[in-house]
Amino acid sequence: MIQDLCIIMLTAGITSLLFKLFKQPVVLGYIVAGILVGPHVLGEAWVSNEENVETWGEIGVLFLLFSLGLEFSFKKLLKVGSTAIIGAGVIVVGMMVAGMLTAHFLGLGGMNTLFLGGMLCMSSTTIVFKAIEEAGLRSHRFAGVCFGILIVEDLFAVVLMVLLTSIAVKNEFEGRELLWQVGKLVMYIALWFVLGIIFIPTFLKKFKKHLNDETLTIFSIGLCLGMVLLAVQSGFSSALGAFVMGSVLAETIDAERIEHLVQPVKNIFGSIFFVSVGMMIDPVLLLQYWLPITIITVVVIVGQIFFGCFGTLLSGQPLRVALQTGFSLVQIGEFAFIIANLGQSLHVTDNSLYPIVVAVSVITTFLTPYIMKLAYPTLSFLESHMSHGTKKMLDSYVEKRQASTKKQKPSWVTQIDRLVKYLLLKIAMAPGINHLLRVFNENLYARERLAESQRGLEREVEDSLISLEMNIAEVEVPENSAFAGKALKELNIRNVTGANIVRIIRGGININIPGGNHRLYPGDRIILAGSDTDVAAFQKLLETSLAHIEQDDSINTSIVLDNFTVNADSPLCGKSIIRSGIREKGNCIVMGLVRPSEDFYTNPDPNLVIQADDIIIVAGEKQKMNEFFAQSAISNPKIWS
Repeated sequence: MIQDLCIIMLTAGITSLLFKLFKQPVVLGYIVAGILVGPHVLGEAWVSNEENVETWGEIGVLFLLFSLGLEFSFKKLLKVGSTAIIGAGVIVVGMMVAGMLTAHFLGLGGMNTLFLGGMLCMSSTTIVFKAIEEAGLRSHRFAGVCFGILIVEDLFAVVLMVLLTSIAVKNEFEGRELLWQVGKLVMYIALWFVLGIIFIPTFLKKFKKHLNDETLTIFSIGLCLGMVLLAVQSGFSSALGAFVMGSVLAETIDAERIEHLVQPVKNIFGSIFFVSVGMMIDPVLLLQYWLPITIITVVVIVGQIFFGCFGTLLSGQPLRVALQTGFSLVQIGEFAFIIANLGQSLHVTDNSLYPIVVAVSVITTFLTPYIMKLAYPTLSFLESHMSHGTKKMLDSYVEKRQASTKKQKPSWVTQIDRLVKYLLLKIAMAPGINHLLRVFNENLYARERLAESQRGLEREVEDSLISLEMNIAEVEVPENSAFAGKALKELNIRNVTGANIVRIIRGGININIPGGNHRLYPGDRIILAGSDTDVAAFQKLLETSLAHIEQDDSINTSIVLDNFTVNADSPLCGKSIIRSGIREKGNCIVMGLVRPSEDFYTNPDPNLVIQADDIIIVAGEKQKMNEFFAQSAISNPKIWS
């Protein structure tokens, strides 16, 4: 077992490092590592017990979904609004149909059709996040749209896994069964979500001072595995239980801390999962099925671009945002692997479908950064060839959609709200329920209240700026940035980048509309307002400041302990320590002084007069001390010990 784990981790580490060097997603490195240690490349598997790898891979799936749940929030789902829901709905339905038609065209019958449709209808959250972040586009408007769509897709993926499992077991599709499974799923999620929000944050708050990093990590993983057992006993998949517990913990004020602590565990077992995926790939089969791989790859890229753009446009976003969104969602990822693995474990899909889908995922993931760059040229081409009437029609539709979202809720929505509030009021009158509802409400919005207190701008101000097509970005001044210590008028940020600094957050203090004399310090949070181009220009300027500092790091700035002897002809002779200029000119501190009479002064009095042949012990930067020694006419420094 240890030998297998050693081989897997070393191979995965080396391949992921190589992929990092070539600026490719490390997930691809893990899959390549699996191909190398699998039984198909070198004639026999390097791993002696593949069952252990499968078990570790199943644990990896749990932690992947647990981490995904930590990034997910049910309140986020309510906040992303119609854009994410409409966009995700169009993509999921469109790609599901496209996948099923493709399977039918390729002659894949039975459950292969349904499973292939499920594999193709969701983009990779991990890859999209990584690609947008590495391209420096995190603060752009389309990034928020992408993330919202991915949240909805992730939720749908969890539901889809439950439905596919149920349909695959019975090998038939019944509308009544579908409604029953969805209803049971909603009740399960609602029950454990409510109970989790009532009790878990309260427990974390009560024992906060005792929950160090080690204890909180163990406790969080224990909760995850506990919910996994409950899900399995309730007839659901283990992956659903991990996701539900992650989403419950996502509503606590410790969510970011838990996510950070669980990250290494997720990375370890997640890498093993992707290695296990690679071990199932036979390169000979990839050559044999090159045509289906090519066709499905084209379907994924073209379909995701078309449905992504169309869905985002339909939701009322401008053409620029729609194109950037569509061109960013051109891959399938971890959920495709999980669904493919589900089909294999249930023995309802062909063995060839798994390596085909993995190959498609690898190709589309590799192409994602390059396809994203085609969004702007495509926008320029469309704008130059689009008729004036078409442009006017699109602009009019976007304005109407955005105006409609600002109107009051429809009457039927208002009536439902009133009914829900009335029912909650009646429930709250029951003994003990009122207290639980109060605890639930307090815990549910605790993280949100904390985030609002740390918010860079008031929500109303931010919304007004966004409505004017101005992005709001928050960046932190790194410790090694050349910006640190400089006044804003020296940096001339507005003229250089076009971005405006509207607030500086320093600790708990907000500096609103800072003037030119305000200086930046490490750890300052800067709130920027500007266009996509302006914000990108500022981020590039900040990166340049880091590169400048890194070049200057070649200078030896380490602190050393040294000593020198004061000669009779030295200008220091006859002066007090405080008037000698040792601290100011040599940039060092006098730690001790030894007289020829062998008197030793530790931390000598600043008014002590320096005499000939005194040995002065100093601490400071070596280069600056040497320069000061030379200026003080000390020709023969004495080595003191």
